[in-house]
Amino acid sequence: MSEKGLIYFVSDVHLGAPALKNNRERELLFAKWLDEIKEDVAELYFMGDIFDFWFEYKKVVPRGFTRILGRIATIADSGIPVHFFVGNHDLWLKEYLAEELGIIIHHKEEVKEIRGKTFFLAHGDGLDPNDKGYHFLKKVFTNKTMQWFFARLHPNFGFYIAHTWSADSRLSKPDYQEDFMVNQDGMYKFAADFLKTTAVDYFIMGHRHHMINEKMEGNARFVLLGDWINSFSYGVFDGDKFELKKYKDKA
Repeated sequence: MSEKGLIYFVSDVHLGAPALKNNRERELLFAKWLDEIKEDVAELYFMGDIFDFWFEYKKVVPRGFTRILGRIATIADSGIPVHFFVGNHDLWLKEYLAEELGIIIHHKEEVKEIRGKTFFLAHGDGLDPNDKGYHFLKKVFTNKTMQWFFARLHPNFGFYIAHTWSADSRLSKPDYQEDFMVNQDGMYKFAADFLKTTAVDYFIMGHRHHMINEKMEGNARFVLLGDWINSFSYGVFDGDKFELKKYKDKA
């Protein structure tokens, strides 16, 4: 990969979320952002929950998102590496987008070097050891047998179940962005423990829907990317420093 250009990170766009009323406006805004960054992007990381729900049947995928998928394909076709770390809303993403768009799918967290810095990359779900309820749900959702049974449902019915579940999620609650103490968060505590055995410069995650760029022990930084529901935020790394930015205050 060329050392020129910028590395972009974005998370929690939740395209098509039934709990939200401005999905079209948010999708258009996200498409505009993708158009603008393609001028200087060297590598692009989607850090999970880009879609509010995604399930791949053998011959069927979710309808919609053509503006976004087309723009991602254009970026990938130009030779730019595009990475997609699955989140808890799009964890059933399999090979379709890799084959159609030419992107790289990651189903678990990864530690990698980017321009001489060590990055820990993950959506963040499942890293909080105290979130036992979610750990149980994730085991259910990632169980191969359960996925096989879900795939036997007619897509209309399967998507109805998923959208009904999502419509009652925290996105539907106006106070889901409650006061947040980062050093008390389970994901932050995971990162602090991880640092005891592995040197990391940047922990880059989503999931919490907060914008956080917090200094940790040594030179490490704990970064939460925010979302495209309230903050319309993203991260950018130029090889020397990492910054969190807002594209626009609201859709």
